Amino acid sequence: MSEQQPETRKCAVCGKPQDAAYRPFCSKRCADIDLGRWLKEGYSIPGGEPPPDEGGEES
Repeated sequence: MSEQQPETRKCAVCGKPQDAAYRPFCSKRCADIDLGRWLKEGYSIPGGEPPPDEGGEES
């Protein structure tokens, strides 16, 4: 049988190999970059319009 090498996962920001201490990133720097993107709303989750209120009145 052939031996399979363990899959090397890459950093979600820069593509370097991940560090177990900062998974899924390679360093604290990349983790901070990703956090900054979330805080500045660089990432978004698509969604539809919210349902109208049941009371029918706008607040």
